[in-house]
Amino acid sequence: MIRELKTFICVTQRGTFAAAGQQVGLTQSAVSAQIKSLEDSLGVKLFDRTGRSATLNSAGQRAIPLAEEILRLFGRMGAADSGNDFHGALRIGAIGTVQTGILPQALVALKSQAPFIETNLVPGVSLNLLSQVDAGELDLAIMIRPPFSLPKDLHAEVIAREAFVLITSKDVVGDDPLAILAEQPFVRYDRGSFGGRLVTQFLKQQKIHVHQALELDELDAIVKMVRSGLGVSLVPKAGLWLEHADDVRVLELRQLTFFREIVLVSKYRQKHSPLFNIFRTCVLDAV
Repeated sequence: MIRELKTFICVTQRGTFAAAGQQVGLTQSAVSAQIKSLEDSLGVKLFDRTGRSATLNSAGQRAIPLAEEILRLFGRMGAADSGNDFHGALRIGAIGTVQTGILPQALVALKSQAPFIETNLVPGVSLNLLSQVDAGELDLAIMIRPPFSLPKDLHAEVIAREAFVLITSKDVVGDDPLAILAEQPFVRYDRGSFGGRLVTQFLKQQKIHVHQALELDELDAIVKMVRSGLGVSLVPKAGLWLEHADDVRVLELRQLTFFREIVLVSKYRQKHSPLFNIFRTCVLDAV
């Protein structure tokens, strides 16, 4: 009945059997069959079915908190008594700025709570990491939120928002970011990356045609190019360059500020894994 309870919760969250089926990887008829099985076992109807929508009736509303509590108790049955009882490996994918920013503190905390867990850190760009999680090659990944819908069996939780700023070398004068972007050579955050697409969108919205000097996908390398006088750039406030931010001019975009979101991506089934939840807590504390 655990499977049916999970489907029941999903239907209440998504509003229709079809939408719930897309999330859990079932057909609409399979979702309907699971709900009917649950209703038959309980001896009550949980939904008022009108058209495509599935509206909870009074019995269904009473059942929600009880179903959630049952799932929590079920998850605790498989939980280790302490971090010392966890063994095995955790395969973690991470973009460069996460490796040097969030992860060190998170991994130290994880090692303290689950000392016998072996962590395997896989670097990569967001698109590749997403594919590896989807293929089961990684248990999870911390990456930039993609500008498209995730595969139906993947879940993404936003853990941080990083503001973009304009950076220039010390000898560039002026305080108007838009004017500087229009006048100075531009070192572009790779347009093929998720973060670079946000920069391209911003430039289009502001109707700015930049004079491109270089394009690359490594933030710390971009900052070095800017520091050397090659051009100006729009980058997120993330990465090792922040430790040496005094080496460049950093101009806030104020009311024009845009952000990239950092997400923790995993399979939906991982959400109930005790080890995943320990790591998630370590990451959120680090953030």
